[in-house]
Amino acid sequence: MKKPVFLIAIAGLCFSFNIQAQTSATGYVFEDTNSNGKKEGREKGLANVAVSNGQEVVLTNEKGRYELPVGNDNSIFVITPSGYKPAVNENNQPQFYYLHKPHGSPELKFPGVKPTSKLPRSLDFALTPTNNGEDFKVLIFGDPQPYTKEEVDFFSRGVVQEVEGIEGVSFGLSLGDLVGNDLALFNPYIQAVKKAGIPWFNLLGNHDLNFDAEADSLSDETYEAHFGPANYAFNYGKVHFIVLDDVLYPDPRDGKGYWGGFRKDQLDFVENDLKYVPKDYLVVLAFHIPLSEPDNDDFRDEDRQRLFDLLEEFPHTLSLSAHTHIQKQDFFSRKDGWKQDKPHHHYNAGTTSGDWYSGKLNKDGIPESTMRDGTPKGYAFLNFKGNEYTIDYKVAGYPEDYRMEIFAPKVVPHKGRTTAGIYVNFFMGSPDDELMYRVDEGKWTRMVFQPDYDPAYFYKLYDWDFSDELIQGRRPNNPVTSRHLWRGKIPTNLSPGEHTIEVKAKDMFGRTFVQKSRYRIEAEETAQ
Repeated sequence: MKKPVFLIAIAGLCFSFNIQAQTSATGYVFEDTNSNGKKEGREKGLANVAVSNGQEVVLTNEKGRYELPVGNDNSIFVITPSGYKPAVNENNQPQFYYLHKPHGSPELKFPGVKPTSKLPRSLDFALTPTNNGEDFKVLIFGDPQPYTKEEVDFFSRGVVQEVEGIEGVSFGLSLGDLVGNDLALFNPYIQAVKKAGIPWFNLLGNHDLNFDAEADSLSDETYEAHFGPANYAFNYGKVHFIVLDDVLYPDPRDGKGYWGGFRKDQLDFVENDLKYVPKDYLVVLAFHIPLSEPDNDDFRDEDRQRLFDLLEEFPHTLSLSAHTHIQKQDFFSRKDGWKQDKPHHHYNAGTTSGDWYSGKLNKDGIPESTMRDGTPKGYAFLNFKGNEYTIDYKVAGYPEDYRMEIFAPKVVPHKGRTTAGIYVNFFMGSPDDELMYRVDEGKWTRMVFQPDYDPAYFYKLYDWDFSDELIQGRRPNNPVTSRHLWRGKIPTNLSPGEHTIEVKAKDMFGRTFVQKSRYRIEAEETAQ
């Protein structure tokens, strides 16, 4: 029997009223002792745990209960405290959030979030205790950015396969541009990175957007449907992580393209979140677009300044980005608006796609893809000891100790004059690092920091232009200035024969790395 039309209308009005009437979310953060995700009678609530709606942040009371205002488009999430962890789903994605979108996402080319039902009577967050200490390691991926399924395969076989089943790493984080504009590739990306076998966090990049969105707040709808909130935070050991979407789209200046920066509600979230973070914690911020870019400040100045203002009372900080497809270290001082005597370190990480999957194909048919500053494609490890950190960059497909590329002529004339030199690209280098070199265990000589095009990259690039035959793959992009290049003179006055170049690099963390290469000195009469 069909219901009368007026009853259906009344029911619809009641449903609409219930949606509109839901102005707050309440629930518990609790210790999930049986790991079933449901709060049961004997499971205790966790006090003083932060919970957020994406802007406001509140602490749970002594019973683990919280209450937050909600509207029609909120991500409600727990800011996991140290010593606890959320569950992960079948794809190793941490489940720390609830998306509240009663009307769903607007109609977009790539589907977003479907309309959600009425908020649960008690919106609870289950956490389980961990025995992790304050020393831990995190795996960082910059810009996987596949534009096709073939490039997803390059990413999977060329990078993820190398860390599949990795041990001793607490979790992973991708720094945006998870895909290259085609958001249908989100699921293939998820299946690829899942193979690492560890909990995996993500953030939004400029190639992960809904480009048909009319407002910045709606440009992450498909991302949210696959990965959850684009802005969130969590604690691990003595480190507080804040993950943010710093892509303003459409660009508020002209409505075209994008710009680096934050909305007010995002920075309000950071301010509210930091109220509950101990001052002796290391605060690690992660976003896609760097706070500044080479030769062009592509970040809204007032947003960067407010962020710096909010961090004024935190003496231990680090920020991470990707986006540029090069690798560099930035240090912001008082002249840049930073409010402390100790500069703020910003690490612009190298990418897993390298130079957008260009270059010659290796024996497995995967592009070499060295970046334009001479940094090979790869990934990074953040190593934490309490509130201190070090960073290691691992070149994909190479041994762990491959930290620099030495470029020198293969042969020089005995006692001849030459304009050639020894160049060293120290991939994680910064201008204040100390590089020394010696030949045949001779005297150590300091190398000169010399920002320039990497000659080793030039050498590879010219192969494409001087080859008489087509080379499989795609020609790499033209070089950009490397900010981690050093130069030294090459001795020609040694005896003819083979000679060993030894380079010793001391990095910003006080660690020393050594690498060797060889060249030959040949008497001129022999050379003729």
